[in-house]
Amino acid sequence: MISINNLNFHFGSRTLYEDANLHIKPKDKIGLVGLNGTGKSTLLRLLVGEYKPDGGSIQMSRDTTLGFLNQDLLSYDTHESILNVAMQAFEEAMTLQRQIDEVLHEMETDYQDEHIDKLARLQEHFEALDGYNMQIKAEEILEGLGFTTQELQQPLKTFSGGWRMRVMLAKILLQKPSLLLLDEPTNHLDLPSIKWIENYLSAYEGALVIVSHDREFLDRTTNVTVEVSGGKLNVYAGNYSFYLEEKELRNEIQKGAYENQQQQIKQAEQFIARFKAKATKAKQAQSRMKALDKMERIEDVAADAPVVNFKFQFTVQPGRNILRLENVAKSYGEKLIFKNTHVNIERGDKIALIGANGKGKSTLMRIIAGDEPIKGERQLGHNVIMAFYAQHQLESLNVENEILQEMVQAGSRRTEMELRGVLGSFLFTGDTVFKKIKVLSGGEKSRVALAKTLISEANFLLLDEPTNHLDMQSVNILIQALEQYEGTFVVISHDRYFVENVANKIWYIEDHELKEYPGTYHEYEYWMDQREKTGKRQSAQPAAAAKAQPKPKPSASQQQELEQELKKINQKLKQIEGLVNDLEGKLKNCESKLALPSTYSDPNALHEATQQFNKVKAQLDKEQTTWEQLMEQVDELESQLK
Repeated sequence: MISINNLNFHFGSRTLYEDANLHIKPKDKIGLVGLNGTGKSTLLRLLVGEYKPDGGSIQMSRDTTLGFLNQDLLSYDTHESILNVAMQAFEEAMTLQRQIDEVLHEMETDYQDEHIDKLARLQEHFEALDGYNMQIKAEEILEGLGFTTQELQQPLKTFSGGWRMRVMLAKILLQKPSLLLLDEPTNHLDLPSIKWIENYLSAYEGALVIVSHDREFLDRTTNVTVEVSGGKLNVYAGNYSFYLEEKELRNEIQKGAYENQQQQIKQAEQFIARFKAKATKAKQAQSRMKALDKMERIEDVAADAPVVNFKFQFTVQPGRNILRLENVAKSYGEKLIFKNTHVNIERGDKIALIGANGKGKSTLMRIIAGDEPIKGERQLGHNVIMAFYAQHQLESLNVENEILQEMVQAGSRRTEMELRGVLGSFLFTGDTVFKKIKVLSGGEKSRVALAKTLISEANFLLLDEPTNHLDMQSVNILIQALEQYEGTFVVISHDRYFVENVANKIWYIEDHELKEYPGTYHEYEYWMDQREKTGKRQSAQPAAAAKAQPKPKPSASQQQELEQELKKINQKLKQIEGLVNDLEGKLKNCESKLALPSTYSDPNALHEATQQFNKVKAQLDKEQTTWEQLMEQVDELESQLK
């Protein structure tokens, strides 16, 4: 179908491909993977002829047709309806339709045998192209990608960039090329649309080459993985999960071969250095030198992906209840978003809010953040410090700042060395920390904004689509960070691998109400599949225990007693908090003393310092436990007083 032979391609002085080879067969479903900047999108543009190779060849069979989805299509603009734009895929059939209409118009006033014969030929050709079903096919794909029936007649111009991209994707799918080239096709899709296109591509009769950072999507749509690395195209005969396992195995073999070769080189160099000056051994030394020069060197295995190596710091610990929403309703004009919605977020909850676009996910996030007016009650818990990350907040970055400067101004009181460690986890190393914000790509700005959010000392995070614009390496970094995070968070994401790895509860919106599934994403997905098969619509669990029957209100005397008890406990809390602060200061002093060379070089001083450290640590643990118990009592009393 397509044969890439000894491909060479450069951008200026930078080599992207050097003697790269790849053969694409008619039924191949290829996932094209690799680090950002290695040339994945460039390869697609080479295939469609937008770029010309500097060397080698790309050979294509005559009957091969290409369909290329890329981010440039976002700029396409027209007043035509999205249905008409999608139906441009049937160019030949649409031309025949116009010719048929013209003949029919002529026959209204000039009914001749010549016109009848022409009409018959045109209709026969039109039917052979399945022209009578082209609108049905276009409607089916557009609705599968998330458009409502009413929206199909709206002009493309009225839709945002993400929705326009869906229309262009529909058009390409309707063309049914023998090779589909898809560059980040899930970037602007919500979860139901991603699942729909997965099913469509799994059954697609032609070949596919997909560039995507969504590993779950690649697993479900591809059967070959091609890694772009070191200017080569390395083929793995399986999906992305297979590629990861196989790559690890190949790396072990390569590492072993590299180490063996290094040992041989070391021995040869030692022999040469020892005997090159001796007449009896000089010939052998010369021979070994020539062998070393001719030796094809095995490269060492590249270092693993960065590991998150910073600790989260909380100024204060929150109470058990982080946030409650009671009987919340939200509308925009006549458009109802939420009704009768209850939320109870508890300390330690790791919640993922998923579902189709337009259901109100981002609205709910703004309600939780307190940025959206509502009907109902919103109550933030004791000592809760919140940080909110959303895409529009990238605009709040100071574009004239350097990356490190932006982090310093975040006000986390971390040292420059600590901030460099955080930035290193987010792939900003060495002098890159001095780059200006204004020269960064969208993905790089996202990583800076995320890093700022994670060092904010907040104990409650709200993350709206944090994986947008992130490559797989950066998504893995964020997963590691959130796995280490001891606070509470709510995250909106369409990335199923990310959600599966960070969330212990799933929220979804149904019938304008928030529902909760108490488990992982894969457990939720299985439960939803079973529910759809049985046709039952019962909720897994209300989103808040508050939906239970309301408790009777205490009498006036009981309320007075509860208020007095609450006042006493709050006084105790203040005392405990002061004690905890003092003990934390003492513990730091103990740690500093233990780190002194004069301490660990003197056994007696070390023993004494260790005993003191253990004593203070035990006191601190005891007081923190007491603090948590008192906080639970406060939560309970406040609940009774409502």
